[in-house]
Amino acid sequence: MKLMGFLTFTLLSLSILSYGVSGSAFATSDPNPALTISSDFEFYSNGETVTVTGLIGDYDPLSLLASDLVYVISTPAGNIAQVGQLGPDSNGYFEFSFVVGGPLWKTSGEYTVDVKYVADKSSITVYYTVDELEPILEPIVEPEPIVEPEPIVEPEPEPEPIVEPEPTCGTGTELVDGICQITQIEEPSKKGGGCLIATAAFGTELAPQVQFLREIRDNTVMSTASGASFMTGFNQLYYSFSPTIADMERANPMFQEVVRAFITPMISSLSIMTLADTGSEVEVLGLGVSVIMLNLGMYIAAPALVGFKVHKHFKSRK
Repeated sequence: MKLMGFLTFTLLSLSILSYGVSGSAFATSDPNPALTISSDFEFYSNGETVTVTGLIGDYDPLSLLASDLVYVISTPAGNIAQVGQLGPDSNGYFEFSFVVGGPLWKTSGEYTVDVKYVADKSSITVYYTVDELEPILEPIVEPEPIVEPEPIVEPEPEPEPIVEPEPTCGTGTELVDGICQITQIEEPSKKGGGCLIATAAFGTELAPQVQFLREIRDNTVMSTASGASFMTGFNQLYYSFSPTIADMERANPMFQEVVRAFITPMISSLSIMTLADTGSEVEVLGLGVSVIMLNLGMYIAAPALVGFKVHKHFKSRK
């Protein structure tokens, strides 16, 4: 009895051990006699290596039909996950490996390994499990605000003051508030005169017409050499008769009104001289000649023409 019990225990142990070894070493296999293949395990997870071994029955390396083996790994949906090719050794044995996982191993399930040699074909199935790991969320780091440097504001340069040239005043005048004022009245003549014709006509040296004549003389005409020369000759002629006329104006108000009306167009024509730049010889000389020609036309040519027409009219009536 003891011997029978020992034999029974021994057979049971060998059966358990043989089942465990075959289950771990050849978890899945295809016992096709012509083309036998098997894998080392049946279940795999992401990143593990599958090793497939096999034997070609009646393999003849010298046969004209001898060729390489082709294996195709298909997904549970029937798509191809991997393709390979290899040649057996001289005895017909072969072995190849592949790593499960990657962009084509998306789902868990049964993946089929088909091996084909000439007309023989064998298939095995391996089970692949996708490791569903929770993604590690990286902490969101907010960027630090960029502090822009304050722009450097350069102070605007202050404009340089425009200094206008001071007018040159003539003899007997000085510059007061930018205007030439009389500081010395012309000496009276021996006949008792002592004022300019315009001063006597308008009654005072402060009259606007008198101030205007003085500004034209001092600020425009006297600012050039040709104008100063003209005024020197003009004064010698002017002061030879102006005191007498001035005395007559003061003595006779009616004559004063006549002289005032007579010289008003001439004073108006002198406003043309204000267009000349101070110190410009060409402009002062050109405009001065124009004023002279204009006054000759008003005081000589026009009256002469009117007189000639009147004389001709009366002569034709006789």
